[in-house]
Parts: sequence; C-alpha cells; structure tokens
Amino acid sequence: MSTLGQTECAVIGAGVVGLAVARELARRGREVVVLEQAAAIGTGISSRNSEVIHAGIYYPPGSLKARLCVEGRRRLYRYCDGHKVPYRRCGKLVVATDCAQLGVLDDLHERARRNGVEGIERLNGEAARRLEPELQAVAALHSPVTGIVDGHALMLALQGDLEGAGGALALGSRVTGGAAVNDGIRLQVEAGDESVALDCRAVVNAAGLAAHHIAAALGVPAGVTPRVRYAKGSYFTLSGRSPFSRLIYPVPEPGGLGVHLTLDLGERARFGPDVEWVEAIDYAVDPARAGAFYGTVRRYWPGLPDGALRPDYAGVRPKLAGPGEAPADFLPQGPSGHGVRGLVNLYGIESPGLTAALALARHVAEMLSGR
Repeated sequence: MSTLGQTECAVIGAGVVGLAVARELARRGREVVVLEQAAAIGTGISSRNSEVIHAGIYYPPGSLKARLCVEGRRRLYRYCDGHKVPYRRCGKLVVATDCAQLGVLDDLHERARRNGVEGIERLNGEAARRLEPELQAVAALHSPVTGIVDGHALMLALQGDLEGAGGALALGSRVTGGAAVNDGIRLQVEAGDESVALDCRAVVNAAGLAAHHIAAALGVPAGVTPRVRYAKGSYFTLSGRSPFSRLIYPVPEPGGLGVHLTLDLGERARFGPDVEWVEAIDYAVDPARAGAFYGTVRRYWPGLPDGALRPDYAGVRPKLAGPGEAPADFLPQGPSGHGVRGLVNLYGIESPGLTAALALARHVAEMLSGR
C-alpha cells in the first residue's frame, strides 16, 4: 500500500449531509476531502426521498431532530435564496380523516408550537376544504412554512461552495478500513485499481445506510455501534394533473409519516413512502403495492381515480428504532461515545436530514472543535 498523503479532515459520503458538513468545515478554514465510493454525488438516501423542506412538526421538543430541523429549515431557505437553488414554499396540510385521530392532531399542534414552528394553524374540515376542495378531512394542521426543493441542485451548490473554499471531492473512492495512528486516523481507501492510505486529523462518517459498517471498519467497538434497521419506502406517481397545490400528509404511522402526497417543482404529484422493513438494500418497486396505496390515499382523497398510480422509485431509511419502538433521534456519536479520537459517526440520519443538513453540519463542526 502506498501513502496518499495527509489531510486535516476527511468526510466519508457525498450525500447532502456529507457535502454540507464538508462545506462547513472548509468555510471554517479546515483542509477537507470528501470520499465517495460512487461515481456521482448524492446517489443514496439523498436522491431517494420526497425532497420536502420540513417545518419541524413531528419531533419531540428538545430533540436534535426538532432543533436541527427548525434551524436547518431557516438556514436552507436563506441558502436557496442566496445560491439560486430552486424551491417552493408550497405549504402542507396534516389531516385527520376521522374523529379518532383528532387527539393525535392536537398533540402534533402542541409539539409544533413547542418546537417553534412558525404559522402553524389548526383548521376544521370546512376550512381545510376551502384550501383544498378535493380533500376529505374532519380537521387539519396547516403549515405554511413547509416547502419542496430541488435536492440535486442543492447538492451541486454545496459542492461548489466546498470546492470554492478549497475543499476537494474524490469520487470512486471507497473506504475499506482504518485505524488510529499518532494524532489521527489512517484511512484505507480503494480508488480504481489503487489501494492507498490517507492520514487524517479528523474523520466524519456520513455514509448514510453504510455508516455502521464504516464505523466497524474504522475500529469502533461493536458494543457502542447502534443497531440499524432498514425501512424501505416505495413511491407511486400520479398520472395526470394533481388537484392539490399543497402537500397532503395523513397523521403519522409507526415507522414513518404515512403515505403522503408531495409535489415536485414541475407540479407532478407522487405518493409515498410506505414502510416495508427489509434486511438488505433493494430499490425495486413492486407494482402490487399500489393496492394498499389506493386504500390509504382515498381516506383523504376519495376522488383518486382507478389506475392512476404508476410505480416510481424507492428509498431506504436507516432506522435506529424498529417496528413497535418509539422513533429514535439523530445520533452523531463522537469520541466520548466510541473511544476513537477524531472520529464522528452520523447514525440514523433519515428524515428530516435534508432539511436539517446545514444545521447538522454546524453541529458536527462544533463537535470537532470540542464544543
């Protein structure tokens, strides 16, 4: 093995969070390289989600998800404005379709208020239908600050900032192992036919679905690495024009936020994700799952026509809590949690990871600075 050289900081993974972290470090004057095993940025979780800018409604007050979602949303809107990243602040309705769900809606309203979500409003069914005439609901929460964003354009902007601040991106570079050496970590990296070594003062493991595998390869003891479960979510697109101008979400379900209607910037509507617990990463969409989608969606949109749903894509979320367990928070684990100096592992970075990316990046940079 030859020695590639040294860098102050290495970030493993070029998804939206990895790029945001690397950008933040580079803007603070740190020497940074991003190591990405794929041939392009953002090919994993970052390209297989709803591209929603979340308000911060769902997460327990005081949790990292709550704090970083609200802060991250505010930062993200400013960033998009400053970098001409396409987005739309379209708003969202979280709907109760029967009276048994009203208590859940009330709890979400109070949680959103405690999290500092601006403009959240509880509506009765009639008021909700004035906003969206095709909607079936007995009550709803209206979140005017929820939006949608072009995720790929966002990642390209982050990459541009990173490189403009002197950072580097190494595509086709797979981290296969590592060990603590002297004042840092020596990473083993495969790049094409070459196997090289990279000495780093600090490493941020932002490898998404593979973060726990990378941690093990870097010598983190198994006893402090959380168990990760994979929740696959399939999406179906709507044939024809959507009658909705806002995002429509049912009340949350175990493992996710329910099969919701989202819009892209071209106003195409899609539904998803559902929740399918899987043992391995698999992005195939089973057309037969559409049957369950029709029943779920028609609770809030009775007018969904037969045959209107087409298989689109699937994503996989790294969950730190399994079926029947309370939802888990983000888990950025530093040396005090695993014993490897200079290493921060990012576990369970699922929704609202895209929304929280800029705030999470700041949080990680502070961790590396010892604050």
